[in-house]
Amino acid sequence: MKLVVVESPTKSKTISKFLGKDYLVTSSYGHVRDLPRSKLGVEPEKDFEVQYLIPRKASPRVKELKKEASKASEIILATDEDREGEAIAWHLAQVLSETKNKKQKTKKKYAEQPITPAVNFKRIVFHEITEKAIKEALANPRAIDMNLVHAQQARRVLDRLVGYKLSPFLWKKIMGGLSAGRVQSVALRLIADREGEIRAFKPETYYSISATLHKSSNLKSEILNVVDAELYKINGEVIPKLGIKTEEGANKIVHDLRGGSMQISLLQEKEVFKNPLPPFITSTLQQAAANRLGFSSKKTMMLAQRLYENGFITYMRTDSVNISSEALAAAKEWLYQTFGEKYATEAGRVFKKKSRLAQEAHEAVRPTSPAFVPQILGGQASFESKDENKLYELIWRRFIASQMPRASFYAKHVEFNALGKSGDAYIFTANGNTLKFDGFLKIWPTQFVEKELPDLKEGESLSTADIKSERHETEPPPRFNEASLIKTLEKNGIGRPSTYAPTIATILGRNYVEKIAGRFHPTETGELVNNMLT
Repeated sequence: MKLVVVESPTKSKTISKFLGKDYLVTSSYGHVRDLPRSKLGVEPEKDFEVQYLIPRKASPRVKELKKEASKASEIILATDEDREGEAIAWHLAQVLSETKNKKQKTKKKYAEQPITPAVNFKRIVFHEITEKAIKEALANPRAIDMNLVHAQQARRVLDRLVGYKLSPFLWKKIMGGLSAGRVQSVALRLIADREGEIRAFKPETYYSISATLHKSSNLKSEILNVVDAELYKINGEVIPKLGIKTEEGANKIVHDLRGGSMQISLLQEKEVFKNPLPPFITSTLQQAAANRLGFSSKKTMMLAQRLYENGFITYMRTDSVNISSEALAAAKEWLYQTFGEKYATEAGRVFKKKSRLAQEAHEAVRPTSPAFVPQILGGQASFESKDENKLYELIWRRFIASQMPRASFYAKHVEFNALGKSGDAYIFTANGNTLKFDGFLKIWPTQFVEKELPDLKEGESLSTADIKSERHETEPPPRFNEASLIKTLEKNGIGRPSTYAPTIATILGRNYVEKIAGRFHPTETGELVNNMLT
């Protein structure tokens, strides 16, 4: 009997469907070893020696795993393919290969104990839980990647050093029960700093000038003969956003131009294109789910985990936009069969992640089969939870759209010259755009406003039916919501795909921030903690 060990019971249940009776698939229920909770567990003076213990809650499961391992001819470690999964596999190998000789046991279990040669371990990885992927992984096992294990350990040690050194400092200076963390404290500072910007903000007033132009003097002309234009230049100088600061200045321009006409000095017509976005990575999935579905990052990851473990999507903790050649071919075939040749790109569209930190060995988050179409679109993909349906549809749409042709628009840019009564020269602009070919927008709906302009010619004069000024006030920077906070953390290289949801949950749970109308506000405690750490 061969023993296959994964992290979660749902994952083990799905994999079991693809393997025969020669395999026993079981779950470790996450990590089987960790640093001690009661002390630091890291000795920086001894080359950062790490002490690992089996947590009390994991002890019964470890005993069961050892019992199952003792009967197995082979142990296959099939945990996730990221750093965390590699570390879990390594810890499992350490625990399951420990000698039964009690005399050789010690209370301390340090990092990198040698694996007993008599135990036959294999490490397999896969990006999707499908029969083909599982069997390919079993046919191509590898050794545990100690570089990934060390990377996870380094991050865990940093977490421990920051948390266990700074948290007592906060207890001493503010009050007990507070915590600091490598990522959570930076997230808190971003929110607190933004609140400071909002408090210090002083609004400024400015004015804009717009004109309604008609192709003829007949004010009952059809709507297509109306052009709305915005003031762009005065005497050859571009007006900055805050250029017209007073109502008096705005009224002077309106009076100067009222009752006159404008002549078309420039007419540009061209085709413009809009490209589809790449398929999701963890951070963009969380952002889109927050913006489009109103899901918290924690909820998004919980639902995505369920979809992954049941074999419907690829691994959801990734920062790579890679797509396998098989998935590209499957998407092209589905598009060709469903919408025809013009909606299927000749070659699959390949994306590249610009971040130097991306793990390009992974794939993007995508459906395991493009043919598993969401039920709302007439397909068979349906789940028990409405929210699972919504998230799967979002992932499916984004992936399919990424493999469709770009959308094209017919764009028109017009500039109008006007001479004021004072002799000042003004230039107004108007822009129009109409959809020519929807392309990927057929699957990935995006808000855009078509604005059609009438047939115009250079040198043509239009009458000024109306001209008016509008008062505006500058606004403070918006408070972060989940999507914008995750985007900012990612942009600055803070945290990893797996850290965003628990980080946000932590600062909310610690009462450092609160959500009001979907936006983060620092609490009094949060500001005290941030000021002290800063």
